[in-house]
Amino acid sequence: METVPIQMPDGTTTPVRLFPGADEAPAIVIFPGLGIPAGYYEPFAQELVSRGFNAAIGELRGQGDSRPRPSSASTYGYHEQVSVDFPAIFEVVRERFPASTPFLLGHSMGGQLGMMYAARIRGRLGGLVLVASGSPYHRGFPGLHSPWVLMGAAAMSVTASLAGFWPGDKLDIGGFGRQSKVLISDWSRFARTGRIEPDGADIDYEERIGRLKLPVLWVTIEGDDLAPRSSANNLVAKLPNADVTLWHQPRPLGHNGWIRDAASTVDRIVEWLHDCT
Repeated sequence: METVPIQMPDGTTTPVRLFPGADEAPAIVIFPGLGIPAGYYEPFAQELVSRGFNAAIGELRGQGDSRPRPSSASTYGYHEQVSVDFPAIFEVVRERFPASTPFLLGHSMGGQLGMMYAARIRGRLGGLVLVASGSPYHRGFPGLHSPWVLMGAAAMSVTASLAGFWPGDKLDIGGFGRQSKVLISDWSRFARTGRIEPDGADIDYEERIGRLKLPVLWVTIEGDDLAPRSSANNLVAKLPNADVTLWHQPRPLGHNGWIRDAASTVDRIVEWLHDCT
């Protein structure tokens, strides 16, 4: 593994982990879920390399080895990550694997951000792989989960606004970790309205996502309460023009278990990648 630190314009430092495989094989660029450090995905990246692919893991800003930690001075949200951080990460990937077609693999919020990034660049990705990724829209959760998601999203947004950041290191709700108040506000708005309308947006993300025509593999996981199939369906519905392949992992691995118990999920991803390339 190689690690390349990237410094963003605001001084944030974010590392990219690179896992070289075959020279001209596709490069799978992994983006974590909220609150999960990039290092947790290393065994998954190594499994992809063992199947003949190149891999990389981009840290989400403020998580894992990214510095500084979110504070009241943090003003980044969904838009800054996909308009500033993702392009910088992909620049490193393209320099390291110049003969490789990049594919983006997003987990949970990483999948939401991946769709937004794909909508911005249009045509520079081989495709998207979205694993355990759904819309946080409260109506996509069954039964009593729906009002709990709605109330929880509102409470998190208010708490983050009052504290200046989401104090996930003190309030371990959902395992989200410490986060920027703007990021939590963007997520909360998404949960309330079902629409991707982040603060500071310079494009209509909903409209651009709706025009995407790239190949997409959508993987739902048995036992995933944070991104159940109904939640995933709400996010899939934003891609009416994409070539979407749906696959449900029948093993009860939950929202995060597939990362470390990777073989069967990687089997399906590799099969799909071979069909795309």
